[in-house]
Amino acid sequence: MRILHSSVIIKPNNNRVILRPFEPINKERIKKIIDRINNLSEEEVVQEYESVKSLYSLRHKNIEKFFIKRFNEVKKYSSLNDNIPEIKKLLIGSYFSNEYSLESTALFNPSMVWHPEQTNLSADKKRFIISLRATGEGHVSSIVFRSGVIDTQNNIELDEASIYAEMPSIKLISDDTYEANFEDMDISERTLFPQLDSEMNGMEDARFVLFTDDNGEKNYYATYCAYDGHNISMQLLQTKDFKNFIITKLKGKEVQNKGMALFPRKINGKYVMLSRQDNENNFIMFSDNLYEWDSKQLLMEPKYSWEFFQIGNCGSPIETEKGWLCLSHGVGPARRYSIGAFLLSKDDPTKLIGRLKEPLLEAKEHERNGYVPNVVYSCGGVINGDYLVFPYAMSDYVSSFAYVNVNDLLNKLLNEK
Repeated sequence: MRILHSSVIIKPNNNRVILRPFEPINKERIKKIIDRINNLSEEEVVQEYESVKSLYSLRHKNIEKFFIKRFNEVKKYSSLNDNIPEIKKLLIGSYFSNEYSLESTALFNPSMVWHPEQTNLSADKKRFIISLRATGEGHVSSIVFRSGVIDTQNNIELDEASIYAEMPSIKLISDDTYEANFEDMDISERTLFPQLDSEMNGMEDARFVLFTDDNGEKNYYATYCAYDGHNISMQLLQTKDFKNFIITKLKGKEVQNKGMALFPRKINGKYVMLSRQDNENNFIMFSDNLYEWDSKQLLMEPKYSWEFFQIGNCGSPIETEKGWLCLSHGVGPARRYSIGAFLLSKDDPTKLIGRLKEPLLEAKEHERNGYVPNVVYSCGGVINGDYLVFPYAMSDYVSSFAYVNVNDLLNKLLNEK
């Protein structure tokens, strides 16, 4: 079975920065800082702010909007009122802001889905979206996007990524649910950065899937791991257009550990999810409620040497005529990650009907070095004609694409059952 590789490499770019709040832990210091700025002469304020503007304005689309927002957020710590000059508000806001290079460390663990917009393309091409885990200073992870076009021969053309990275407007709905809404901008600029306390140290490994409900309605969902610096929890992201997102914390006694992956439709009237609650085995879960998961069934245990340490999934199952095609990952000696595959019965996905004895994809020599060595990992692919196409990360640093004839893969899975 021949695995083919794309020459496209998605690399991190430390020039892409977002603006974040910056303030001392001791809030009493905020008043002192504001007082120092307020005591500057009018000429000094202008001089200082023009210097800030020249350094940072070309790196952000609307930096002054953010500075004013920050001024409004910190002014409560001082005796200032809104009657001060606008330029002084901007300068004060700049002192309580900082840049964060969100993909300076790595751009990895990609998930691929078909783009909701497929117009203005020739018949042999389809547009796709890739979500990626971007990691920067302090190992804080966020979710970013790239787009591109693939043809029937699996030639991939990535759209050029914008030099900007932009944050959404946030509307808190409850303690564990919020909306993130982007203005009309290039998809590569849209950055989902941690908002809830539960995810403040990272939004990791989003597994996107295009879900079709019983009434035909389509939504993109993604499960991802939220990390607060000590504990992990699973969150569910929902969108129709990759502009407006609803993010909710999943509930239930079996919402544990990492690696939950939603099936693209209900089966026998229930939502279905792959999971791994014990750091070792693959499980399957069923629920009447998309947001609550209370039971699980053992699906697979480590069996082959390349997965003796642990197994997991590499994205949501893909429906084929012969069953649910699932990518897996296995961890072997020296913490080497490989990508495998297994097949579940279409009518009863608790039944394992095929499983590769050998990895589908292992790190080549030039892919072994990066942020985390010896790892190849994916968060989900698509079927493009006769091929399974899946993006994958090399050693948790950069990402690329691989593809394999899906019929060859399915036949091999069924022969090795």
